[in-house]
Amino acid sequence: MVLATLSRLVSRRRAADPVLPPGQRVYAIGDIHGRLDLFDELLAKIEIDDAARGCAETHLILLGDLVDRGEDSAGVVSRAIALKASGRKFRCLQGNHEEVFLKAARGDAKATKFLIRIGGRKTLASYGVTDREYDELDYEELARIFGERVPAAHLTFLESCEDMIEMGDYVFVHAGVRPGVALNDQKPSDLRWIREEFLRHQGAFGRVVIHGHSITDEVDRRNNRIGIDTGAYASGRLTAICLEGAESWFLATG
Repeated sequence: MVLATLSRLVSRRRAADPVLPPGQRVYAIGDIHGRLDLFDELLAKIEIDDAARGCAETHLILLGDLVDRGEDSAGVVSRAIALKASGRKFRCLQGNHEEVFLKAARGDAKATKFLIRIGGRKTLASYGVTDREYDELDYEELARIFGERVPAAHLTFLESCEDMIEMGDYVFVHAGVRPGVALNDQKPSDLRWIREEFLRHQGAFGRVVIHGHSITDEVDRRNNRIGIDTGAYASGRLTAICLEGAESWFLATG
């Protein structure tokens, strides 16, 4: 089934399906990576879908990697801060890109070099680093001016982002979890960076894991995990998984 049809999926009800507590509804959004245009488009779709489904305690979750690669990382972070301030039930995970971003913004030259390597050139530009500055300054100087230009509110928000969110039979993380390790004992580094060991594992994790981090053309739905990073920065498809009771469905841009 192609991604364009995912928003029309009807719920699947099986005895083994994971569930949320009664009265709760969740919209979890995958890796945004600086695409404020897609973020706003998907938020509008969520508002329409949420209103059509009637009263519920609605939670909005961002799975991390708000920044890098796309054109407007600063705008995405600002929008997330506004959502948190709106009074709605909103939570955000810290992805590996936020981890590097924060180190760079604190003046770490090596982290700044790595940030640029993983798509941070556009991030610096979104915070006012000019092409001339980028071309003429060394990494120490870039780290300094980057830290000066990132608003304190952005740093505070990203530092406050969570490592893991548990709701009902689901656990939400950025990258995945370490197989064989209890959820309460997971390391933040694994939650933000793990890939193949998690993706290859076919056993149970204790809860169904909702994650981003690893790009797939379509939603990667398995018995033990559901990956929703559909490469928005390049594909134009930003995906949300929507959960209520034993139901699950998807909304996407593009």
